[in-house]
Amino acid sequence: MSLIRFPDPRHASPEGIVALGGNLHVDTLLAAYRQGIFPWPIDGLPLTWFCPEERAVLDFAQLHVPRSLVKERRRTSLRFTIDADFHAVITGCAGVKRAREDGTWITPRIIRAYCELHARGHAHSVEAWEGNMLVGGMYGVDVDGAFAGESMFHLRPNASKLALLYLIEHLRARGLDWMDIQVITPHMKALGAIIIARDEFLERLSLARRRGLKLFESQDIDQQGHTG
Repeated sequence: MSLIRFPDPRHASPEGIVALGGNLHVDTLLAAYRQGIFPWPIDGLPLTWFCPEERAVLDFAQLHVPRSLVKERRRTSLRFTIDADFHAVITGCAGVKRAREDGTWITPRIIRAYCELHARGHAHSVEAWEGNMLVGGMYGVDVDGAFAGESMFHLRPNASKLALLYLIEHLRARGLDWMDIQVITPHMKALGAIIIARDEFLERLSLARRRGLKLFESQDIDQQGHTG
């Protein structure tokens, strides 16, 4: 197994492609995320690694929670946990049907790789439970104290949105003030997410990594509670 030596992401193609091919070994993934690069498999192409010219980020100070979601947050009976069932969350995300997309980029190969990344303490999930049933959640990657949100899913209204708010509370409590969300979506835009240039994103990433925040520790695992 040989690790990829990624080129400077500032030299990516106009489409944001940094490299093609290689493997999804934990060390390869960590090397990529440390440079602001993430894998996004495309049918018919070797494994594709991206660092887009424009990047979506969510600044927690600019977070806007709609009134309807505030009300739902107060009255919800859902229970939220951290890292209680990473495999179920990423599998749930893989099953989401998205507009203008055929299939999913969260392939079995991606699931295996990120489950290994989770086992090594670098990928994390937030779960939303209705009783003992998983009804929503999201997962992402913690690289040296910077966090990249990867995907969300829900089986009940607002379950993934409330899981995201629970995660933001968790990250804020540990000193983080923003997260990488890679690509803008209508939901994230409504919450206050913005688009920044790649150079600014890479500078933010570097500063966050230099801080070396401890975002997830053993006592966080299977932490339970309500968002309100």
